[in-house]
Amino acid sequence: MITSQSSSLLRNDFEVGAFNYYDTKRNDPINLDLGHIDGLYHHHFAVGDFDHAVLDLPPAQREEAIKRELHSMETRQVRTIIEVLEPIPPTARILDGGSGRGGTALLLHKAFGCRVDGVNISHYQNTFAREQASRHGYADKIHFHDRNMAATGFPDESFDCVVTNETTMYVDPHEAFAEFGRILKPGGRYVMLSWCTNDALTIKPDEVQAIDEHYHCHTHRRITYLRAAMDAGLIPYQVDDLTQPAIPYWVLRSQSKLATGIEKPYLDGYRSDRVNYIRIAARKGTGAR
Repeated sequence: MITSQSSSLLRNDFEVGAFNYYDTKRNDPINLDLGHIDGLYHHHFAVGDFDHAVLDLPPAQREEAIKRELHSMETRQVRTIIEVLEPIPPTARILDGGSGRGGTALLLHKAFGCRVDGVNISHYQNTFAREQASRHGYADKIHFHDRNMAATGFPDESFDCVVTNETTMYVDPHEAFAEFGRILKPGGRYVMLSWCTNDALTIKPDEVQAIDEHYHCHTHRRITYLRAAMDAGLIPYQVDDLTQPAIPYWVLRSQSKLATGIEKPYLDGYRSDRVNYIRIAARKGTGAR
């Protein structure tokens, strides 16, 4: 349900669609079944391999073991962001754009000890994330705001780092990256993880259409991200193609009762190289605004 508070954050039909998808997604079996394992709830996927022995377990044990393995993979995925940011002093401040249920923000704080602000248009998800932060004892260091990550409302040069973990498919990269460039301090860093179209091969493969319809999102081209970063004064210093390491998560999830049917489009897209999973790390130029 769109309230007057949330409607002020939603500026177009696309954002309304994303809000309706996530703010009402309150019984998501994947997140809720996996989150009970250690209290961390994620809204992203994973990179890296899994313990293939779980697939050979008896049926009574197999499903729970797969759930635990999926959750471990999702938790480890945040290391993909942390490793390109290290080291960060505890005096730093990080923005998590599109912070979801709060798992990424909590792990960033645990890694660096610094303040983390999450922004999200879903009031429900922010309430859930605040409860997580309080339960883990981080309520004074991790703050979740009902704000739009493409128009955060924070002052200029407020943050040392900005991260987005599989959320840029819900924004116009040029608009969002310009906002990130505005709120980053000179020399500050931006790190994104996302899937994208490999526009060296095709513009919009069938797999992307299925993914966009399923998640009410818009999969961007790789070149779109790179151009948007440069236009915003965010100079990429590391671009990594993580497509192959992203495949095992979908292989394992397709073997679980949690499978939703979207597993095949991801697997087909990644295996054909028509869809890529990438990490971009960029630094704000000292002369950028």
